[in-house]
Amino acid sequence: MRPVDLAREHGLSAQAVRNYEQDGVLPAAGRTVHGYRVYTPLHARALRAFLALVPGHGHRTATSVMRAVNRGALEEALRLLDDSHAQSLEDRRTLQAVEVALGDLVPVPQERGDVFIGPLAGRLGVRPATLRKWEKAGLVRPRRDPKTGYRVYGAAEVRDVRLAHQLRRGGYPLERIAPLIAQVRAAGGVVPLESALGEWRARLAARGRAMLAGAAALDAYLRDLEL
Repeated sequence: MRPVDLAREHGLSAQAVRNYEQDGVLPAAGRTVHGYRVYTPLHARALRAFLALVPGHGHRTATSVMRAVNRGALEEALRLLDDSHAQSLEDRRTLQAVEVALGDLVPVPQERGDVFIGPLAGRLGVRPATLRKWEKAGLVRPRRDPKTGYRVYGAAEVRDVRLAHQLRRGGYPLERIAPLIAQVRAAGGVVPLESALGEWRARLAARGRAMLAGAAALDAYLRDLEL
């Protein structure tokens, strides 16, 4: 079959198919006496496998997996897939930790911010060294005053510090607090994060289903290759 024949099933351009072959996603095509590419059902199976892997593992990992398979490096391909599944598992554990920790959080009131480390530490009853430790652990990201170089905590940073303080008093270790604060920061607060958890859970479920579909398509291709 021609590149356009292979492309048509997936709504791709013929050039995209040629690019996939050049990138190693597809095995090398045969050539006619006039130099035109000739693809086979094996190439079609490879393209289906690659496109099925992308939603669950991402374009880069899917490309690396197919390259490894096409050069006969099955163990490498399986390791890449294992790494991707491990990241998915870590994402699920992070979600679970966030859900549990949110039950121990009380949304803090919006503050004006722009406070130095000493006064902020005094408000919380902790030492400035504690806030520096939290900064090093990634819990909070104060900016620096351009003139003095002192740490300046804006409203969002004060919120993060207060949330971290709550969790520390609840016995949470820093390594468990850091991912939660990162999620709160990305969502813009505790309340927005709570409403986003359902979407986060749905995305993880969709990725898990996509991984299953990708595995089935890749296994079909591997059977054709007899790897």
